Amino acid sequence: MTASRTETTMLPQPQVDLLPKEGVVAVEHGVDGHTVLTVEREHLLDVLKSLKETPGLDCNLLADICGVDYPERDARFDVVYHLGSLEHGHRFRVKVPVTEDDATVPSAYGLWKAADWFEREAYDMFGIRFDGHPNLKRILTHEAFHGHALRKDYDPSQRWLLTEENLMTPKWSTGEQKNDDHLDTQVLNLGPSHPATHGTLRTVARLDGEYITEAECEIGYLHRCFEKMSETHGWEQVIPYTDRLNYCSSMINGVGYALTVENLLGVEVPPRAQVVRVILSEFSRIMDHAVCLGANLVDLGALTNFWYFFQIREEIYGLLESCAGGRLTVSYARIGGLAHDVPLDFEEHVRSLLARIPKFIDDVDKLVTTNKIFRDRTEDVGTISGEEALAWGWTGPCLRASGIPYDVRKAYPYSGYEQYDFDVPVASTGDTYARYLVRMEEMRQSLRIIEQAIDNLPPGPVITDDHHVALPPKEKVYTEMESLIWHFKLIFDGIKVPAGEAYGFTEGANGELGYYIVSDGTGHPYRIKVRPPCFAIYQAFPHMLEGSLVPDAIAILGSLNIIAGELDR
Repeated sequence: MTASRTETTMLPQPQVDLLPKEGVVAVEHGVDGHTVLTVEREHLLDVLKSLKETPGLDCNLLADICGVDYPERDARFDVVYHLGSLEHGHRFRVKVPVTEDDATVPSAYGLWKAADWFEREAYDMFGIRFDGHPNLKRILTHEAFHGHALRKDYDPSQRWLLTEENLMTPKWSTGEQKNDDHLDTQVLNLGPSHPATHGTLRTVARLDGEYITEAECEIGYLHRCFEKMSETHGWEQVIPYTDRLNYCSSMINGVGYALTVENLLGVEVPPRAQVVRVILSEFSRIMDHAVCLGANLVDLGALTNFWYFFQIREEIYGLLESCAGGRLTVSYARIGGLAHDVPLDFEEHVRSLLARIPKFIDDVDKLVTTNKIFRDRTEDVGTISGEEALAWGWTGPCLRASGIPYDVRKAYPYSGYEQYDFDVPVASTGDTYARYLVRMEEMRQSLRIIEQAIDNLPPGPVITDDHHVALPPKEKVYTEMESLIWHFKLIFDGIKVPAGEAYGFTEGANGELGYYIVSDGTGHPYRIKVRPPCFAIYQAFPHMLEGSLVPDAIAILGSLNIIAGELDR
């Protein structure tokens, strides 16, 4: 079984005659299975609209928008769009070259609402402007920030101080109110320093009594510019940084990154490593859902359930620690496999967890699922339709709670997921209660996957024997000149990934976790863009709040499971 994503390189390909032609400069087939279109700026919107609306293409998911800086080119920046069709499985990468003097493209917000924050991020990080965007301003950095951090000529050590004068001012407080009743309303800050907003999320809401009439979110309090740091480090050195994205399920982050790099390298991962990756990723998914539901229930006043779910978390941490040495941020994945083999009692430990975890899930189920107080707080609260959720770029449990059964593990299987028998839980109401139900059932389905995986855990190595990628065994380094040379070269020069680009995506705990990676053939990435699933989800939050009560805002936010490390990067 190969580590290059066989399901990605074998993605369904669109009919060539359906592809837009006017304004398309080049059509290529990427190593990641994407159809890559290079498009003239003047025809960008027509091409995007054609990809979305042409029967047989139907690109209803805008997965990401980002920039790439090539300062030596006349057209310095590429504006890159990643699109997908949930119906047909096609994946597209649309690239638009623009010059530094005129780094402006039309906004795609009129086609997909998901373009809102993605375009703001590209503006913030590169200075690319999106003509027609409804609220184009910085998003990950504050308004007093100078320059654009992901340009190649920006000093990675440069810092700019955030002061209270630099806080975001809502658009609707600057004279652009929807109506004239603003004199009878008041403005309320929800966060960032509040337990129910998880410490780093700020929502400014305008209230009419207890009802929210308008809201706007400010993020970036935890922004560390992970993508800039990645450009200054080796390929393997990026793995610990990925752990700090969704730190509630860090194993999944490292696996997703490794899969994308392995795709570019064409490296084969041993079967044992793939099965261990699946087992630990599914345990991490359970742990992530347990944290999400436990914290949400605490916010609603149901403290007992928090202790049940955090017992699950604590026991899974014990397994992760025995394998990786770390608990919260494990850094256990490696390009080509795993850092080292699992401990001798791994199978016994896994089976013990399989026996213990269901009781905790069942206990919460009995306490909460039919509880009238909980249902009154969550049913018909924060409702969003499947069509609207997809327009915002939602994926994962939140999208499935709105009736759309998209799961990367089923739609684009990786790491052998096609071998496992499991169901994709789907609800139809799209409210806070539905998001609770989906996550509860997903934990049970993850247990099903783990049980099948541990029953079929093969023997063998857990890292590739390709010494262009992985260090030779230590005993060989001490006794063989060739192994000593490979060890020396990898330590000093690092992995050399062939020049090229790929978008790899896995099913993170919150949805599609994507890595768009560009390599220039050197020992460190030229560009890494993370597609964080909760970034797309959270941008819909202020719109979901309109007409809701203040207590509903807390219930809705907890059900979306916004992880600040993933959101802000």
